[in-house]
Amino acid sequence: MRTIVRTTGVAVRAMLVFTVVLGLGYMLLITAIGQLALPGQANGSLVRDADGQVVGSSLIGQSFTDADGAPLPEYFQSRPSAAGDGYDGGASSGSNYGPENDDLIAAIGERQATIADLDGVAAAGIPADAVTASGSGLDPDISVAYALLQVDRVAEARDLDAGEVRELVERSIRPRDLGFLGEPRVNVLELNLALDAR
Repeated sequence: MRTIVRTTGVAVRAMLVFTVVLGLGYMLLITAIGQLALPGQANGSLVRDADGQVVGSSLIGQSFTDADGAPLPEYFQSRPSAAGDGYDGGASSGSNYGPENDDLIAAIGERQATIADLDGVAAAGIPADAVTASGSGLDPDISVAYALLQVDRVAEARDLDAGEVRELVERSIRPRDLGFLGEPRVNVLELNLALDAR
């Protein structure tokens, strides 16, 4: 009996020590390293407007639509989202539809028609990222081709020179990660904030 009590006491003390060291100490250490080494990323990669108000994250896309869901012509539009009701960080997912799925084909056709009408372009010239959601449904970036496709509409809606808007897009292009991973891209939120700042 005495051995059981002693063994149980050692086990309980060990559990308490390891809970404090690994459960609390390790968490505090990693949080401190994150805050010192990469504070922006550790705090959500928040994006602020000219007044210092948080307007989003550079890692999570958002829509630029009116209350009825219609695209706002003065803003660059993001990729479609399959996450919840759209860009819902708590419901991150793709549609899981295969390329032959009738619902996906219909959604792509509808998106092509909307973009063709909004931007005055042929449906055949619309980039794939403009009509398909990313795997997470939260992609904050669009292809350079999709950004350039929207230049004339945004310039007209804002009464700006199209060359000026195109130059802003070109300055907003992010290169491939590490010089070879992925494709050049444009962060939609940051581009729209740069437009608002003008």
